[in-house]
Amino acid sequence: MFEGNFIWAFGLTLFAGLATGVGSATAFFAKRTNTRLLAVALGFSAGVMIYVSFVEIFAKARDAMLPDLGMRVGSWATVLAFFGGMLIIGLIDKLVPSYENPHEVHRIEELRNGHEDFDPRLMRMGVFSALAIAIHNFPEGLATFTVAMKDPDLGLPIAVAIAIHNIPEGIAVSVPVYYATGSRKRAFLLSFASGFSEPIGALVGYFLLFPFMTDVVFGVMFAGVAGIMVFISLDELLPAARQYGKHHFSLYGLIAGMMVMAVSLLLFL
Repeated sequence: MFEGNFIWAFGLTLFAGLATGVGSATAFFAKRTNTRLLAVALGFSAGVMIYVSFVEIFAKARDAMLPDLGMRVGSWATVLAFFGGMLIIGLIDKLVPSYENPHEVHRIEELRNGHEDFDPRLMRMGVFSALAIAIHNFPEGLATFTVAMKDPDLGLPIAVAIAIHNIPEGIAVSVPVYYATGSRKRAFLLSFASGFSEPIGALVGYFLLFPFMTDVVFGVMFAGVAGIMVFISLDELLPAARQYGKHHFSLYGLIAGMMVMAVSLLLFL
């Protein structure tokens, strides 16, 4: 089922995870936050993940379980696994205190205002933000890796969508760490390191789950992945896009993401 796809899947997961470093670098080298572009990009990522989760991944998960479990039990198992994925990522999000939540929107301009007044107390916020992002990225890494292992062509747009979603998270780590230390290098490295949990999640999934992989286990995992991606889209991507003050642009990005994903799936029929 998965032979020969490991390098490709792991490479995509690594690319997606390390996009936190891109967000950090952007914060230090860009002059201002392009809120319009960021809102469209976040909406686009949400559109890709929502569409592919409902249209492609959920259906493949159900199809994988039907031969062994039958129509009724297989359908129920798919739905339960889908909402189980939502529950897992929701519990992870709930365990992150709100004042340390990595999904709070930050702007590049924050690094230009009062940058000489470094506050060491903010280091704790930066470290916890990095830790929170690492915890959130772990199941995202497993999701990206699982999709790419099963369907290499589908893995690429999912990885790009996750990467775009990780860019603002890199900014969220960089801002408080820079304020705490005055070191751009330290802020960048901590932000960059927080993204490594995605490839770690991929490796954990591969070595712990894939040796026991059956069609039913795959179906449960795939349906859970769909739930995780829908939750990320609704809980993180779209609210973040709106917080940048570009509601309609985030909606345009959402529709564009769905359309691009739909056309790409049709091209591979």
